Amino acid sequence: MRKSKSEKQRGLNIVIIGCGKVGVSLVEKLSQENHNITVIDTDPEKVRAVTDAYDVIGVVGNGASFEVQSEAGIDDTDILISVTQSDELNLLCCILAKRASNCETIARVRTPDYSDEAGYLKEKLGLAMVVNPERASAAEIFRILRVPTALGVSSFGRGRADMIRVQVPPESILTGNALSRLEDVLAGDVLICAVERGDELYIPDGSFVILAGDIIDFICPSRDSVMLLKRFGFETSQVHDALIVGGGRTCLYLSKMLLNAGIRPRIIERDIKRCEVLSSLLPSAIVINGDGTDEEVLKEARIDQVQAVVSMTGIDEENIMLTLYAQSVSKAKLITKIDRSMFPEAVAKLKLGSLIRPKFLTTDAILAFVRSRSASKGSNIEHLVRLFDNRGEAVEFLAQADSPVIDIPLKDLQTRDHLLIACINRGGKAIIPSGSECIREGDLVIIVTTHTGLRELEDILK
Repeated sequence: MRKSKSEKQRGLNIVIIGCGKVGVSLVEKLSQENHNITVIDTDPEKVRAVTDAYDVIGVVGNGASFEVQSEAGIDDTDILISVTQSDELNLLCCILAKRASNCETIARVRTPDYSDEAGYLKEKLGLAMVVNPERASAAEIFRILRVPTALGVSSFGRGRADMIRVQVPPESILTGNALSRLEDVLAGDVLICAVERGDELYIPDGSFVILAGDIIDFICPSRDSVMLLKRFGFETSQVHDALIVGGGRTCLYLSKMLLNAGIRPRIIERDIKRCEVLSSLLPSAIVINGDGTDEEVLKEARIDQVQAVVSMTGIDEENIMLTLYAQSVSKAKLITKIDRSMFPEAVAKLKLGSLIRPKFLTTDAILAFVRSRSASKGSNIEHLVRLFDNRGEAVEFLAQADSPVIDIPLKDLQTRDHLLIACINRGGKAIIPSGSECIREGDLVIIVTTHTGLRELEDILK
């Protein structure tokens, strides 16, 4: 089954195999950026739902079939992305596509055994990228638990810089001050680069006044994050224990990270067989067999005493209720995993602590790769993070020798409005640039903006 597509779209020819949550999220974002998209799935209803909602072509069939890939136009495909529920099927689809055409291939690989061999798989199978939403989610949760005051922590500059999201309390030294008046407080490598106030998102300049309740994103060298939070007036005590509700793959990845950091997790999982697997793989963790929505089970796990509660069952509604209950009985750091984009305005008004959205982490990684390949000169986007419900982006570029922004003082660049050059990583050192600083070849440059769709570094210019 095929559905026609308008001829007006431009961009790369992209085939997406799998119309699940990640597949649909990719269709939504990539179709907004004018790429020519074909989706493949064995379920006719899923294909129909996607083609009815977006201007894309739909093919019903097995994505690992040469005939099906041919019908999807594999000969003219630039990128094939396989995000079905099966790792093996995703790898097979990519192998077939590489044999059938010269396209680049991306596979979602979630099983820990395969994920640990991601580098080997990329090299031997010729994959452009291997994505693992569970491992990416675990890494983000771990970063947040290292800085429990934060609502979110994103890593840039190959781990040298952190973008940290916090809500400003009334007693903070930031409250009521314009950024230009905070130069002494903000002395050093730190930049407040985005502010959410109510429904509005701001890229602030020196005249912007911070108010209590604002949610701010600031960027700094990773080594300075705790010191700066103290300077801003935030508590910075470290988490020493954590209760994890839901024993899936993300739990396994996260627990290994916590144990390596000397933090012993307690895990609640209702499936006895999964508990046995977790106990075998994580002998130092405490694994409790029980229903994480049962109040008595939660009390047995000492939910009122732990320093962090991570709600990551497979059901969003359960995770939300668990977090709200934890909030009522403890002062723990709260982290909530949300898989679906349901009622975003209502969810945003709930006090759910730090939200983790595995679908977005995967989509952002793939979107960065696609933008690099679709740029006219072939840019190098290293990393991309969507900010504040897609209203802004932080994009990290590798500066190339032929870029028109090279070796010009930043104060002399005619950059677009609502855009900040937030950080430069040069030779492993994170620099918060002044107006006299220049971008040099080989720099990693982090841009924060409300403009979406930046594909190459020169797109920052007016």
